[in-house]
Amino acid sequence: MDITIGFLGLGLIGGSIARGIRRYHKDYTLIAYNHHIATTQAALADGVIDVAAAEVDDTFSACDIIYLCMPVSYNVEYLKKIKPFLKPSCILTDVGSVKGNIHEAVTSLNLESHFIGGHPMAGSEKTGYANSTDHLVENAYYALTPCKATSPASLEFLKSLTASLGAIPVVLSPEEHDYAVAAISHLPHMIASGLVNLVKSVDSEEQIMKTIAAGGFKDITRIASSSPVMWQQICLTNRDNIVKTMNQYLDYFAEIRDAVASGDADYLYRFFESGKEYRNSIPSAASGPISKVYGIYCDLIDEAGSLAKAATLLADSDISIKNIGITHTREFQEEVLRIEFYSAEAALLAEKVLLEHSYHVTRIS
Repeated sequence: MDITIGFLGLGLIGGSIARGIRRYHKDYTLIAYNHHIATTQAALADGVIDVAAAEVDDTFSACDIIYLCMPVSYNVEYLKKIKPFLKPSCILTDVGSVKGNIHEAVTSLNLESHFIGGHPMAGSEKTGYANSTDHLVENAYYALTPCKATSPASLEFLKSLTASLGAIPVVLSPEEHDYAVAAISHLPHMIASGLVNLVKSVDSEEQIMKTIAAGGFKDITRIASSSPVMWQQICLTNRDNIVKTMNQYLDYFAEIRDAVASGDADYLYRFFESGKEYRNSIPSAASGPISKVYGIYCDLIDEAGSLAKAATLLADSDISIKNIGITHTREFQEEVLRIEFYSAEAALLAEKVLLEHSYHVTRIS
């Protein structure tokens, strides 16, 4: 099928979607514009795109789909820039984590017949094209928010393309999407960043808290390493929903605080039990605001060559390691070595290999 796809912005998300399309649809023509031309030149050199556009112009007039992958606050301006170059059948979509504002802009520009909002529920604390991968959206939910004027054929085509990249398309209204992500994505980021800043402000001059920060603290605050610009824009564009969920959280947290203060053992047990059960019921495919970590902890004897031995066992089984490191503080696991992989399949195979060689292994959940 002769399909041409355009990208306005080629950072982490845009670059990853482009890489995924190139991986699964080698015959598609990919065109990209990026503010920094070095990015599109790198994508050309990588063979990810076919054309590097110098401007937003009629280079995009042949596109069947165009992805808006700019920061949330810039996407509206780029809607205006791309509008004159859309052919009648072109599908216009975006990857922003807030949908209400972009849908309002689409309506004001009379682009509803073209537009289907999009939000891949995947990402990384790292940014930019250099950190993009061809599997970033695999097994991740991908929200699609059509307009009233969206044709069923256009929606089905975008769903099919999304699914072909290994993602799981979910159709929502913009309102449903923005309230949901406020609770499961935006509020957690506010909590993570707030906790990090709290610890920073109350830590001693010797930075004792920072030094001994262990797995629990690092896991719950990992998303605080994400782009400040992106999260500033998210807060500014989804204010009402974020404030609503923050107020709900503050009311609930006050109740928990009172239970701790009063020593209400029954309440505290039910609180932790309920949280544990609900957390364990979340499907592993739901990757949330930051892509799911596929990894394991394993024991490691403190002797020369032990780390190399474990790595060699995995290499001999053709298992690629994404990240490996020693865990110095281990409140919740006995194992000293933390290994991360690029896929769930690699993590499962690594677990099997190490168990066969008598290592004690715990999967990262």
